[in-house]
Amino acid sequence: MSRLRQLSMNVHKLLATPTDLKKESVEKVSAALNPLIADTFALYVKTKNYHWHVASSHFRDYHLLLDDQAESIYSSIDPLAERVRRIGGTTIRSISHISSLQKVIKDDNEDFVEPEKMITHLIADNLNLLKEQRSAHGICDSNGDCATTSILEDHIDECEKRIWFLNSVHAGGSHMK
Repeated sequence: MSRLRQLSMNVHKLLATPTDLKKESVEKVSAALNPLIADTFALYVKTKNYHWHVASSHFRDYHLLLDDQAESIYSSIDPLAERVRRIGGTTIRSISHISSLQKVIKDDNEDFVEPEKMITHLIADNLNLLKEQRSAHGICDSNGDCATTSILEDHIDECEKRIWFLNSVHAGGSHMK
C-alpha cells in the first residue's frame, strides 16, 4: 500500500491534501497546470470580449459561436484547479496571480477588432493553449498522475473542436479564393 503524506511546499497545513504522489511530482504537475489555468482564464475573457464586441453582418452567428466557445473554455478551468488541490498543490488566487502566470495568451485591449481578425487571433490562441495542454499532459504522465492526464485528454479534445469550428468559419470568410 502506498504511503500517504502531507506536502509542505508552501501550502498552509489546513490546505495540505494527502497524496501518494511524490512531493516533486506534485510540484511539477502544479507548475505545469497553474500557467495553463491562467492562460485558460485569459482566453475565456478574450473570447467573451469578442462575443460582447463583435459587429458584423453575421453578428448572430459570431455572437453565438463565441459564446459557445467561451462556455467550453470556462468549463475547463475548475476541473484543473480542483485537480491541483486534490494532489496537494495550490492554484490561482487572484487576477494579478493569473496575470503573473499567463504565458501564451496575449490580451486584446483594442477598441474594435474586425470579426475576421478575432477569429484569426482565437485560432492562434487556441493552438497555443493546445500546445500547453499537450506539454502539461506529458508532465503529468511522466509523474504518474494518470487522473490529470485523463482530464487533459478531454480538454485537448475540446480545444481541437474549438479550433476546427474557428477554422471552418475562417475558411468560409473572405479567404475563399
